[in-house]
Amino acid sequence: MEELTKRVEEALAQIRPYLQADGGDVTLVEISNDKVVKLELLGACKSCSMNRMTMQAGIEESIRRAVPEITGIEAINTYLTV
Repeated sequence: MEELTKRVEEALAQIRPYLQADGGDVTLVEISNDKVVKLELLGACKSCSMNRMTMQAGIEESIRRAVPEITGIEAINTYLTV
């Protein structure tokens, strides 16, 4: 699990500067035993009206490309707009 965590963190590090440029950020909360990544959007990303797109098109894509064995990605404690 340590190797998975390292690879997910590396994927997040690649997208983090774009989030931070807009006043936001993301943190890895945990990776469950069934390989579901749980993330928390922070700062401006937490309440941004575009956060669903950020999660799907940016963060999820980056993680899935770097760590294809991940089975799911969830945002926790975040209001995702519809």
